[in-house]
Amino acid sequence: MPDGPGSYRASVLVVDDEAAIRDSLRMILEYEGYRVDEAASGRQALGRLAERPADAVLLDVKMPEMDGIEVLRALAERGYEMPVLVISGHADVPTAVEATRRGAFDFFEKPLQRERVLLSLRNAIESRRLQSENRSLKPEADELIGSSPAMRRLRETIERTAPAPATVLVTGESGTGKELVARAIHRLSPRSSRALVQVNCAAIPEELIESELFGHEKGSFTGAVRRQTGKFVSADGGTIFLDEIGDLSARAQAKVLRVLQNGEVEPVGAEKTVRVDVRVIAATNRDLEEEIAGGRFREDLFYRLNVVPIRTPPLRERLDDVPVLVDYFVRRYAQQNNYRSREFTPGALDLLGSLPWKGNVRELRNLVERLLILAPGERIAREDVLAVTGGARPDLGATVLAVRTLREFRETSERLFILRKLEDNDWNVTQTAQAIDTPRSNLYKKLDQYDIKREEHEG
Repeated sequence: MPDGPGSYRASVLVVDDEAAIRDSLRMILEYEGYRVDEAASGRQALGRLAERPADAVLLDVKMPEMDGIEVLRALAERGYEMPVLVISGHADVPTAVEATRRGAFDFFEKPLQRERVLLSLRNAIESRRLQSENRSLKPEADELIGSSPAMRRLRETIERTAPAPATVLVTGESGTGKELVARAIHRLSPRSSRALVQVNCAAIPEELIESELFGHEKGSFTGAVRRQTGKFVSADGGTIFLDEIGDLSARAQAKVLRVLQNGEVEPVGAEKTVRVDVRVIAATNRDLEEEIAGGRFREDLFYRLNVVPIRTPPLRERLDDVPVLVDYFVRRYAQQNNYRSREFTPGALDLLGSLPWKGNVRELRNLVERLLILAPGERIAREDVLAVTGGARPDLGATVLAVRTLREFRETSERLFILRKLEDNDWNVTQTAQAIDTPRSNLYKKLDQYDIKREEHEG
């Protein structure tokens, strides 16, 4: 039961544009002891969940403006993991399949069968509880969060790539989620039930990398007191993720090439090879073509790896995702540490969205955690971000060059320029107007046009 003396009341968000359906479900669920919240549209549902996440969602498919399938996609993009039970008055197989593909826990047709809905809801909440308990026993990986065009393209590429057996080369700067891409490809592939074996090629000493990847026989070298199975053999039937592959020695590169060419692994000191069936996903933050030109990486191995190239975008190319990422990291930190969740002010988010982020998403995650620990107020304000970052200023060049259109470039650069000049003049509009050689009335129009308010940017 979700309710009882001193027990936790599970919460359910009911999303339906028909008030009668919401009222009916509220009565049923509250009678069963659930805490119920309502939303009359998809956008309202996302707002409700941002304020107070639910343990489960009952979601109608057919709604104006933003239908249930779009809501499912938005929940995934924002990193929400609560189970979603989808309801449709016009159930059909394609809709049910699409809802399931988007992560729906169950699918119901109107008129609803009370007992079936309640049973599925109990199962969904219990399943989520067990998943949370299991995840608390091991480190949790971040998700590919974001709804920017760059992230949507990345997810679409992963979905197209995963079912094929082709080798994948993931490139991108440090902190952009290359490991997450590898995990997503494996999870969506036909090999998902088998092992995903990860190897950080840069973290293993050069003299041990061959033994780690391919295994060794007892006595094959000093210190080899027992036989060791290599990572390629451990990944047989599944996927191996070779992170930082640009750090492999020339000898190890030759052996990886042999695996890719004919599926043969040669353990150190062994008299014969071992055949394996492994999908290879490699990743690097180096320019491998530059490494090839410098004689440090094999060209034939590069072409074997680069069958499907995937680039992870740096955060400066997807700054629209910063508020969503911040929300995700706040919720995750609060959940993992039994810590109160706190809101970031618009001014704080605006400043975060204009910083250069050389460490990308990893740097943002660490900064959010630091702010949750160190910021003193109920809300995290712009001044808190400035204090923790040592007064970091926006990288105007990186920010404006990350936009896609000329209009966005003009508007973004003008907004950031005005913000910077207002800060330089302690938000004195008259002095700022004089400094940038524009009438004060024109500056006020710009402040209104770009919705720039001093209180928001000060916290």
